[in-house]
Amino acid sequence: MAKLIYSAITSLDLYVEDADGGFDWAAPDEEVHAFFNDLERPIGSYLYGRRMYQTMVFWETVDTTDEPAAMGDYAQLWRAADKIVFSRSLQTVGSARTRIETDFNLGAIRRLKQTSATNLSIGGAELAGQAIAAGLVDEIGLLIQPILVGGGKPALPANVRSGLDLIEERRFDSGVVYLRYRVGH
Repeated sequence: MAKLIYSAITSLDLYVEDADGGFDWAAPDEEVHAFFNDLERPIGSYLYGRRMYQTMVFWETVDTTDEPAAMGDYAQLWRAADKIVFSRSLQTVGSARTRIETDFNLGAIRRLKQTSATNLSIGGAELAGQAIAAGLVDEIGLLIQPILVGGGKPALPANVRSGLDLIEERRFDSGVVYLRYRVGH
């Protein structure tokens, strides 16, 4: 069975966006970006909410010719994966290998995990929060930036209690820390 993995770049106070909706502080350096790419290699499908998809569709057309190698590598990984966007308002998509689903159907996600030959990634704190609350997320990986933003969109859902087992940790020269947990069920 495939794993459903939630990965997020967060502030130390565990926000994915600051109070103004900004996340420019979250841009990874080359070392962190290359590490993140390696985490994403086994992902065959991305599950997104509308806002996260609209942020990530950047990778469909970005010209990485003059960018660091990690950016070009990630663009290729992203383009090669299937994308499912959960939205009631989005009518069209701007990327290949992408489909829209109007409802986040928990049974359909369970079936997708059972039938997928590759791991799945869920992106967007709100959508991931729903999946965590439903017990669908198998792993949580947090790339924690050395910054406090003081408020904004939380990386993790409120009012959810679950045991976590730390299965990996890494510190980067930039002060970023990666923590990966197996979610207890």
